[in-house]
Amino acid sequence: MTRWRYPAIPEHEITPEPLYHHRRQFMKQAAGLAITAAALPTGLAAAAPQPSDQWRDALAQAPASQLSTDETLTDERTITSYNNFFEFGTRKRDPSDWGHYLQTDPWAIKVEGEVARPGLYDLNKLVRPDWLEERIYRLRCVEAWSMVIPWTGFQLSHLIEQLQPTSKAKYLVFETLYDPQQFPGQRRETLRWPYTEGLRMDEAMHPLTIMAVGLYGKPLPNQNGAPIRLVVPWKYGFKSIKSIVTLRFQEQQPVSSWQQMAPAEYGFYANVNPGVSHPRWSQATERRLGESGRRKTLMFNGYTEQVAGLYQGMDLEQFY
Repeated sequence: MTRWRYPAIPEHEITPEPLYHHRRQFMKQAAGLAITAAALPTGLAAAAPQPSDQWRDALAQAPASQLSTDETLTDERTITSYNNFFEFGTRKRDPSDWGHYLQTDPWAIKVEGEVARPGLYDLNKLVRPDWLEERIYRLRCVEAWSMVIPWTGFQLSHLIEQLQPTSKAKYLVFETLYDPQQFPGQRRETLRWPYTEGLRMDEAMHPLTIMAVGLYGKPLPNQNGAPIRLVVPWKYGFKSIKSIVTLRFQEQQPVSSWQQMAPAEYGFYANVNPGVSHPRWSQATERRLGESGRRKTLMFNGYTEQVAGLYQGMDLEQFY
């Protein structure tokens, strides 16, 4: 095996020592990949790690997106205390009760598959502060409740363009960190871990699809998917996978975790559709948390004008 000799890799391009010493995550994600900034795409390598105070400033000062809804925000306490995050447990309060176990700094994301720039990346080198903006999106859960959430994040398409997927990449697969010591819910077989989700590449590249790193102008709380999660606002909430450590570009359609667990109830597309009922309850109405009564569920969660074209000619009862 060829060994690099100084000065083949400049000191400033070597993986930060704290990332190396975070061994559990390192060993599970590395899988033999070299971890150097030399593997980073041009532009990503130039993005220096952000000290925590600068990172907080970037989140607080992120501009508002024109793609935001103007609906009334759900209050922060509700958003951070009423969550589905089965890695912490199945009760809505489990994520906020147990979220302190999750260590999110340092954090690495493995990129693999049909892509020109595979590697194991320090999160700080993947997220550029100039990409950040605040997006106020509706969130619709398959359990028929909803919220309006002010995320801070960036278009996933920006990152995909930097990583340069090949022409064989038809789907993008995401995986959550697997670490039962930090995620007590993973000690039980509620799902087959790690949690896995996927998007078609045109869905992943859509301007509405974002990676969120903040909430209410602050770093993303652990119970809401820190340090980085997917947000796809026209799909049910379980598609918006949390605490992501793997991005895999592949040619075949993946099988997501809920598809694997209950294929008759959870499809790959998971588009919000009031006309297709869950086998155990209707999706025609929803309960907006903080409001009394119920409201009608909107097709594609109210984003029909922007995303309906992605599914032209598809039977949305078959491809649910």
